[in-house]
Amino acid sequence: MARAEATVEELVSMIERGRLRLPEMQRRYVWRSPRVRDLMDSLYRGYPSGAILLWETAEDVPLQDFAIAQQSNPYQTTQLLLDGQQRLTSLSAVVRGEPVTVRGRKRPIELLFNLEHPDHLAFVTEVNEDADVDEEGGETDADDVDSSADELMERFNKMAFVVSTRKLEQHPHWVKVSDVFRTSSDREFLRKAGVADFDDPRVEKYSKRLARLRDIRKYVYRMDVLESSMGYDEVTEIFVRVNSLGAKLRSSDLALAQITAKWRNSLSEFQAFQKSCAQLGFDLDLGIHLKNMVAFATGQSRFLTVGSLDVETLKSAWKESRRGMEFALNFMRSNVGITSPALLSSPFILIAIAYFGHRRDYVLKPEESSKLRYWILAANAKGRFSRGSSESILDQDLASLRQGGGTQEMIDRLRLQFGRLDITAEELEGRNQRSALFKTMFLAFHAGGATDWRSNLRISLDHKGSQDRLQFHHIFPKAVLRAAGRSLREADDISNLSFISGKTNRQISDKAPSTYIHKYSSGTGGAAFVAQCIPTEDTLLSVDAYLEFLQERRARIASKLNEFLES
Repeated sequence: MARAEATVEELVSMIERGRLRLPEMQRRYVWRSPRVRDLMDSLYRGYPSGAILLWETAEDVPLQDFAIAQQSNPYQTTQLLLDGQQRLTSLSAVVRGEPVTVRGRKRPIELLFNLEHPDHLAFVTEVNEDADVDEEGGETDADDVDSSADELMERFNKMAFVVSTRKLEQHPHWVKVSDVFRTSSDREFLRKAGVADFDDPRVEKYSKRLARLRDIRKYVYRMDVLESSMGYDEVTEIFVRVNSLGAKLRSSDLALAQITAKWRNSLSEFQAFQKSCAQLGFDLDLGIHLKNMVAFATGQSRFLTVGSLDVETLKSAWKESRRGMEFALNFMRSNVGITSPALLSSPFILIAIAYFGHRRDYVLKPEESSKLRYWILAANAKGRFSRGSSESILDQDLASLRQGGGTQEMIDRLRLQFGRLDITAEELEGRNQRSALFKTMFLAFHAGGATDWRSNLRISLDHKGSQDRLQFHHIFPKAVLRAAGRSLREADDISNLSFISGKTNRQISDKAPSTYIHKYSSGTGGAAFVAQCIPTEDTLLSVDAYLEFLQERRARIASKLNEFLES
């Protein structure tokens, strides 16, 4: 194995010219803007950023596209990037000012640089090249949603880099990072910051900081280059071992590498089906589809045996698992009313339903369909695959189905796990928006005809535009509760949350419920609040009665959820 070095600028150029390509075995680009911000922050400080692993080969190997635009490769040999994709794609997008393509959608990575950052920066987040994300690839920044503008600015001003916002762009000492890389002149940035002449002491400070930012392009990465004599299978084995030892990639990413090494050019098939499911509203991580395929191939969900499966077994399992997933999504949408993975406590539920349909040859009796719907809703509400070893629990369901079990056996296993399957008011206590019960609460309110308090549009995840797009709302705003000495945990209690449109949420802002509830209920008799189990009695709407309000609403929500589960 040879060793080499290259600067960020050289590596970005290699990607742009098509000299550096991605093998099919690689995972997709998954980093969100905050992760890129943290990488830029580390490089700005001069912190280490790991090594790059390449393979230079003349072999005709299956490739996939970078998430960033590339020219066609004019070279006889290709350098394939085995480790470092997330970092180099991110740097290429920021340095070039080009958007990245994520799940078929182009989006820019827009970062701002603080010319007035403190000399001793306090903010830093460890950057892990391929750190795990959840199965849906989700990331949340919930604290920002309810923080006041002053609180956010106080936090931002302590940082060198932030993800861009329209308001922050207007501040004179915040500049776009990609704009800085596009030019060697500081004139426009100084002018925006209000620097009128060269006698201004800020000229030297800002110029030094801009130069330090541009010097990120000179950061040198160490590269380990595998010999061209190695074959694709051997390189795949190295890729799997390196990432297994480093615990960088999820098991599904390593399984993908093993599968594509055996079944060449299969990635495009997987991605095409992933896209078709996304068009139905279920934009699932590719790992879920691979786990579903393994379940159909082996009767269990773990990827441990994927290396021993031959190509024909993989192809047959993929064909059957596609049919199973189509059944699962159709049943979810039509029979259960779940139209998005955002409403699932775990996407593993889909694998269980896909395998159930497969074992029944996709023919269900009415009673069986009704019990299956109940199992889905109860398993979702209780969080069957969100506790303990989710793969072990999924394997229990698959084994039961493989041995001829049906819906009653599935319900019995659920009752064995949780005891009672009805929802009690006590179960809601201390839960927040990340709880499985929060998703079921939305489903129950939607099924009951709950509407936005202003527009009277039925609450839905499908609404478009900032006016009507659904948000969750704190009935007692955080600011009101903070002023009364209540904790953040108490404020985020599930029984203090409701579903309204973005515009209604902004109109209410931090008003107390005693101020706005009667305003919105005057024309409807309070039906919109009843539909979301919100008490409107004056005695419960004062901040002093907050705990009594939560207790009363918990009881109403529990009753509503049980009615929904049994419907």
